[in-house]
Amino acid sequence: MNHGKKQNKKWMKRLAAMMLAGGAVFSMSPDAQAADIRILPVDTAKFWSGSHFDFDVEVADAKNLGDVSIQVNGQDAEKFFGKPLERKDLGNGVTAFRVDDVTFPKTGDYKISVTANDATGMSTRTAGYTVVHEVAPKKAKNVILFIGDGMSLQAREIARIMSKGMTNGKYNDLLAMEKLPHNCLITTSGYDSLTTDSANSASAYATGHKSVVNALGVYADSTKDPFDDPKVENLSEILKRTRGMSIGVITQAESTDATPAAMIGHTRRRANQDFLAKSYLEQYHRPDVIMGGGLQRYIPQSEAGSKRKDNFNVVDAFKNLGYTYATNSTEMMAAPDDKPFLGLYYPSTMNVWLDREMFRDPKVLKGHMDQPNLINMTKKSLDILSKNKNGFFAMIEGASIDKQLHAMDWQRAGYDTIEFDKAIEYAVDWNKKRGDDTLIIVVADHAHGASITGTYHERDGKKGTEAVRTYANSIFPTFEDKNGDGFPDNPDPDVTIAVQFANHPAYYENYHLMKTPTVPTVAVTKDAAEAAKASDKAEFHLGTVGKTMANPKRIHEGDPVQFVPANIPDGATDEGHAADDVPLNAGGPGSEYFNGVQDNTEVYFGILRALGIDGNKNVKTFTKDIDK
Repeated sequence: MNHGKKQNKKWMKRLAAMMLAGGAVFSMSPDAQAADIRILPVDTAKFWSGSHFDFDVEVADAKNLGDVSIQVNGQDAEKFFGKPLERKDLGNGVTAFRVDDVTFPKTGDYKISVTANDATGMSTRTAGYTVVHEVAPKKAKNVILFIGDGMSLQAREIARIMSKGMTNGKYNDLLAMEKLPHNCLITTSGYDSLTTDSANSASAYATGHKSVVNALGVYADSTKDPFDDPKVENLSEILKRTRGMSIGVITQAESTDATPAAMIGHTRRRANQDFLAKSYLEQYHRPDVIMGGGLQRYIPQSEAGSKRKDNFNVVDAFKNLGYTYATNSTEMMAAPDDKPFLGLYYPSTMNVWLDREMFRDPKVLKGHMDQPNLINMTKKSLDILSKNKNGFFAMIEGASIDKQLHAMDWQRAGYDTIEFDKAIEYAVDWNKKRGDDTLIIVVADHAHGASITGTYHERDGKKGTEAVRTYANSIFPTFEDKNGDGFPDNPDPDVTIAVQFANHPAYYENYHLMKTPTVPTVAVTKDAAEAAKASDKAEFHLGTVGKTMANPKRIHEGDPVQFVPANIPDGATDEGHAADDVPLNAGGPGSEYFNGVQDNTEVYFGILRALGIDGNKNVKTFTKDIDK
């Protein structure tokens, strides 16, 4: 080796340290590219004692891979887990060493040490895990996890202004969620990126583990197969396995959308919704109550409107298991409380409060005039789930807060936040009547970049940007609620809120409510590009064919329309998520766990702590009996 004494000494010191880790050592050059080692679950992962997971080590870029040593706290991994690790060439330059369905039965710190030998020498990698088990001073029988999708602090404030109003700068009241006694801030990043999506973030709540964008209940391995990634046990599975609790997923989105699916399913790609619908039938995590939209994922390909890729009828399969099936509010409210329940109220995502309850345009509702509201969905689901003497876990999602903020429609998002809060109010009162045996958690999965600049009005004839009022000019909004139901009578009063966005595509801002839902951008087609060139609307032609442009349907004659250039890359179809922390409120047994600033994975541990779950119990053994 001709690299000087200092370099040689440093390299030999590294080599000696590797030898202490165990395993044979091949001759090597300090300039050689060592093999890359990846350990899943990732470093810093936290586990509930007795929870189940798949363990995987991947070795990439090896030259004639030889011995690989995998140890847990200095003990051979196969001996520690009591199972052999399968060695498999993945065909993409990666060799995997994997064992499925293992546990850490005892609390404490665990160190994973991996050494891999190949023609270039030896590579090492370590990961540190923490395994915990706690029991709250007063245990909860049930848990209700309310997730306001995308409900950042500003979304709450919009709803509070609209619903409660202000007197001399003081709010006349707070939202029901804000009256819960314990609160904290939740950080939301995944292990792959600063800004998360709903799949990754909801999965953290459901499993206690970080994941990657688009993933549900798995660590992402290096294969292309979205169904073979190492799994981690989620709340539905551990609560059914250890205590036989009932599970409910209630949402206004498709019931196989990211947030509800994170409570149940396992896949690298959240878009596999037909797979997820069928996987809900698997006994080991089968929900006892499913409510939401997404009928198109449950009906066979041969039926009109289906988005399945096969002719499996998921609805009939649930009926054959004894589930009551409902397609509208009337059927839902009439359903018996002593049977499991499947409610699918719309082909895709359900309509929002403004369109469903106020405007009621048949063209917008597409004939679905009897969709239930989230308050009644909450009521019915609790009536059914509470019949289980072992308790229940329910995830109730205000799904379209997020979807309307993506569409830069803060008014519709605001009304849906109020609806979400009314469902929380019902659950809080329900819990009080039961003697406070239920932990209630309210949180968002991630934030949006919406901000309240001030107010907007045209009383003095000003329009557009000139009518955005800031500081002393931001007189109070004039929302009214004459019947006291918490929902403003007029969503577009003469003095309204000025809401602006930090991360958006090119769009047209008209500062007023759009009576018909209208997306901010559309695809740039060849015809649209040619039409834009021939018009005096040069801003239409902002992107290339295949990209996006501001949607001209947002321009209405007489409105103070302003073109707003994109501040995120061309091609984005809507406003994006933000990496901001989100507030959490909690009440009931175990809610004292939540304080200060906590990672999103801590929601899972707070839930198991409140219930006093023993992860090493197996009161029910289920088989994964549904094919993909």
